[in-house]
Amino acid sequence: MSDHHHTTDASTADRLRDHDPEARARALQSLLIEKGLLSAEAVDDVIATYEDDIGPLTGAKAVARAWTDPDYRERLTSDGIEAVAEVNADVNDEVMELRVVENTPDTHNLVVCTLCSCYPWAVLGLPPTWYKTPAYRSRAVDKPRALLAEEFDTHLDDDVEIQVWDSNSEIRYMVLPQRPPGTADLSEGELAELVTRNSMIGAERLV
Repeated sequence: MSDHHHTTDASTADRLRDHDPEARARALQSLLIEKGLLSAEAVDDVIATYEDDIGPLTGAKAVARAWTDPDYRERLTSDGIEAVAEVNADVNDEVMELRVVENTPDTHNLVVCTLCSCYPWAVLGLPPTWYKTPAYRSRAVDKPRALLAEEFDTHLDDDVEIQVWDSNSEIRYMVLPQRPPGTADLSEGELAELVTRNSMIGAERLV
């Protein structure tokens, strides 16, 4: 009978961090706090801001305006981040390049980051946990239709083409969902309440 001891030495931990962006971020955060360059309270404040104050609200406002203003819709799909700055002046239009891809009756768009977890934080807030998982990142590319149906209950007809957009450190993507039917009488603010984070990633279809 033998005993099996599982230990993780420093070099192994380093290798794990190389393949895990979250682990790298946690390690960097711990180091900055330890050296007194950052406080845990400051980290909590930033997280709370993105979760409670920003969230996907900016993206939802942009989508609602695009649904009601054809000129804005054109600006949003041609220069995403600059158009988003029109609905939220706090968004720095130099932060990133944002490309907005539009769903149609025949096309459904899905956003992923196959390398890590690049995500338009300034527009959609904090990324959902599932967005960063290896399972989502691989299946979104290999089997997007099955992924949408099995994990998000989003069932698409066979004649609907799925286009997958791979975000990276330079370019982030956001989906412009189709406007739901029966919403002609709703205000821009009421329309924004219908827009979900998942629909702007492409995991959900509003129509």
